[in-house]
Amino acid sequence: MDTPSKTGAIFCTPSPSVVINPREYSEEETEKINALREYAESLRLPESDPYYPNETRWLADPGCAERLMRAAKWKLEDGKKRIAATMAWRREYKPDLIPPEEVRVESETGKIILNGFDINGRPIITMHPGRENTKTSDRQLRHLVYVLERAIDLMPPGQDTIMIVVDYRSATLRTSPPISQAAKVLTILQHHYAERLGRAIVMNLPFILSFFYKGISPFLDPVTRDKMRFNPDLKTLIPEEQLDVAFGGSYHYDFDPTIYWDSLIS
Repeated sequence: MDTPSKTGAIFCTPSPSVVINPREYSEEETEKINALREYAESLRLPESDPYYPNETRWLADPGCAERLMRAAKWKLEDGKKRIAATMAWRREYKPDLIPPEEVRVESETGKIILNGFDINGRPIITMHPGRENTKTSDRQLRHLVYVLERAIDLMPPGQDTIMIVVDYRSATLRTSPPISQAAKVLTILQHHYAERLGRAIVMNLPFILSFFYKGISPFLDPVTRDKMRFNPDLKTLIPEEQLDVAFGGSYHYDFDPTIYWDSLIS
């Protein structure tokens, strides 16, 4: 039997078999979402500010207030604190304006790859700690944020969460990120990309690295912890044609840094 040829092409749209079920809210929840939207509008930058168009675009996302109210467990005052803090962070960090060339070097080994969608239409970010190619730095964080923003751009209508797969194949103590760096990543994810995580999958975790998850456990929100699964059958979570053969699928993906980056920024 002939072996299917490998490809460097990535998937930027879900499989036709994907089914997305939009969320529904009660009348009381809708009232709180609308109240949070009105509050956020009262904080919006003046039109004269250079970042005004970007903030306006972010606030225009129908799911923005919804996600923050879910994260606040429907407590309006907590929702207000969360959205104010995230607006302040976005104004300073400007995650949607990170220049691609600033972080391109972080993509050259494929240690973080945005490619494919799960059975619910979630964009998949796959992390390969064993492919680490740079020293711990703020640029590593900015690369992750850049990929998160691109994943959001690729989300199909009705879906507003992502799937993260961490594959520890070939990872070592040397290539794994320090606890301090992992804590910074979790802070950004939980505080400024609230309710964006739909699934978190850990594959091939060697025993010697199990301490890493014990180390970051105190930083994990209980809701985030509940979304984590270790070594599940990925064939039940990702369409076969978009699941790499290494995980039991039929997708013979061969990472090519140039093809990947050009596809990501196009």
